[in-house]
Amino acid sequence: MLKVLKFGGSSLADSSQFAKVKRIVESDDAREVVIVSAPGKRTKEDNKITDLLYLIHAHIKYGVSYDGVLSMIKDRFIEIKEGCGLNIDIESILDDTFSKVNKKTSVDFLASRGEYFSARLMAEYLGYEFVDAVDWLSFDFNGKVNAEKSEEKLRALKSKYGRIVTPGFYGAMANGNVRVFPRGGSDITGALAAAYLGADVYENWTDVSGILMVDPRIVKDPKTIARVTYDELRELSYMGASVLHEDTVFPVRIRDIPVNIRNTNDPDDPGTIIREHFDDELEEETERFITGIAGKRNFSIISIYKSRIGEEKLGLLREVLEVFADYEVPVEQIPSGVDSFSVVFPSESIRNRKEELMHELSEFESIDNCTLTEGISLIAIVGRQMAYRTGISGKIFKTLGENKINIRTIEQGADEINIMVGVYDDDFEKAIRLLYESFAKK
Repeated sequence: MLKVLKFGGSSLADSSQFAKVKRIVESDDAREVVIVSAPGKRTKEDNKITDLLYLIHAHIKYGVSYDGVLSMIKDRFIEIKEGCGLNIDIESILDDTFSKVNKKTSVDFLASRGEYFSARLMAEYLGYEFVDAVDWLSFDFNGKVNAEKSEEKLRALKSKYGRIVTPGFYGAMANGNVRVFPRGGSDITGALAAAYLGADVYENWTDVSGILMVDPRIVKDPKTIARVTYDELRELSYMGASVLHEDTVFPVRIRDIPVNIRNTNDPDDPGTIIREHFDDELEEETERFITGIAGKRNFSIISIYKSRIGEEKLGLLREVLEVFADYEVPVEQIPSGVDSFSVVFPSESIRNRKEELMHELSEFESIDNCTLTEGISLIAIVGRQMAYRTGISGKIFKTLGENKINIRTIEQGADEINIMVGVYDDDFEKAIRLLYESFAKK
């Protein structure tokens, strides 16, 4: 069995966190490939190493001394070296790197050095071979990863060295220049490595014990989702849940490699497993029906009315949507009635053009009336079990209705794994707590 592990910045913040990573890796002989981020914050008031590196680039750009910032970075890596009892001359590596930095140094190169230094330290600490990301992760000139070349290089390096540590977040262009992914790119690197090596499991280690059923800022101590499908993950992520973005798991999804979200600070917790589908269902999943609840505030509804609209409805809807397209307003939902339909969209998208849009719609001869309702929140109740259960919508209506929460919109996806309701912003958190209590707290 082969496990590929990625550790986030909070898991590598200092020498004590490095020690936790070492214990995790050494506890399972299958953990042969480790991808690391740059050290993250040790406390809320602390700085991420990557943020400090971007700050250095800004100082260089404007001709300002960055000695103080560099000193902070050096202190962090020296603390890790000394705290872990390492022999690597990280001081010389740091000095050599920054002695060559000037106004021509790319921001991508500077931003990537946090992962580079982190991987150098971790490789010695684990007794694994350090493999620089530029030696295997190849970008084409269009900025896309060259999957064929990258896979070939990584497989060769893995075959040669066996157990490796490699930095996340960056790779190399065809000309050798460093190129970084967007923020969070270490997750992409980890998924790519797992996919290219055909891992049995991709473990993503962070500071939470898996994916939570609901936002912990709204519900205290919510349960962890034991297992979630990629489709459910996409629904929850789209509605604002703090989970892995679908781009970061796409490489392992297409090769059907399970993703395991784990907590570096609580390594005995099994975390969350993400797969395309599950052949069985756990008892707790069958009992509660739902996987998770997520939502977003600040939507608006424009409702269009036309008496006896009949066959004209399709044409009118097309014309209205063309107006929304002209204003570049993303449409979230289109609830429909006999003589009316509504368009739900993010309020921010028309913040400075509200009156203009409403005036244009009201000028339609085929519209009797149109109204704007603001301050709407959308809440998604997500679960692969819902398609096979009766009464789910009724339970939602009953729970919210008994607590005097008015449902403004309701929509169910074609795959029946998602029911979305619209409520007023003032009821947003109350509604989520009630739905969690009703469905999840068993």
